[in-house]
Formats: sequence, C-alpha cells, structure tokens
Amino acid sequence: MAFEIERKFLVKTDDYKSVAYKKFTISQGFISTDKNAVVRIRITDDKAFITIKGKSNKSGTTRYEWEKEISLNEAKQLMSLSKTSLIVKTRYLVKIKNHTFEVDEFLGDNAGLVIAEIELTDEHEVFIKPDWLGEEVTGKLKYYNVMLAKNPFKNWTN
Repeated sequence: MAFEIERKFLVKTDDYKSVAYKKFTISQGFISTDKNAVVRIRITDDKAFITIKGKSNKSGTTRYEWEKEISLNEAKQLMSLSKTSLIVKTRYLVKIKNHTFEVDEFLGDNAGLVIAEIELTDEHEVFIKPDWLGEEVTGKLKYYNVMLAKNPFKNWTN
C-alpha cells in the first residue's frame, strides 16, 4: 500500500513563477467522491492518470494513494463520468534544495486560488519554506481538489 505525505499552503505572491523549472496544464474530474475513497481522472498536457485516494489521517498530512497511467483516450472517456465540475489549473514545479513544490494556480470557477503542495517522506520532515508561502491549509477539507470541484472558490464567502 502506497501512502502520500504532503503539506499544503496558500501562496502569497507570484514569485514562484520566476523560479519554476516546469509549467503545465491539468484538467481533472472525479468519478467517485466518497469520503473514504476518491477516484480522480487527471489529464496533463501529454499524459493521463487514474488515482484512488483514501481518507486522510487526523493531521491531514497522510493518506493512501494509488495511481496508474492510462491512455488519453481512456481518460477522456472516464472524464465524461465525472460527478463534479472539472478542475482546471496551471501547475508550476519549483525545486528548493531536496524538495519540489507543486504550485497550482486554479482557473475557471476556482480562479484566484493558488495552493502550493510539498510531498514529504515523513510527517515531521524539515523543509525550507520560501517567502511566497502563506498560511498552511493542510487538512482543511475545503482546499482538497475534490471539494473545490463540489464547492468552487468563486462561491466562498470566507
């Protein structure tokens, strides 16, 4: 069983763009939004994946994740089964020492929201926090992509 350990942060400035080493577009939909097992279909610029994510632990940092690459054609067919609106975002990859931050600039109904994630090997792993990182939102359900698909940022009243 594979586990994903990650922390999420809001982003204060767009300074990450000047240090990003890669940028690409992601579209994703959810064919299951069950609280215990989310099934996501994701299409990037040139690849597609099906992913199953389990429920997060108490701190929100760790959860089961299984992912498999699928063909773009399969992904497009599966995406039509999405139970939610699609999430579209531009992802920037920023390497800082031994870690890579994935900075997602959301588009469409979630425009204006920018979240950075960092995957870790241990919940207590130390990493460098760049100046552009803002408030930590790890474990806050409304920032999960599946929740953004159900209740987009444009509908929030804070």
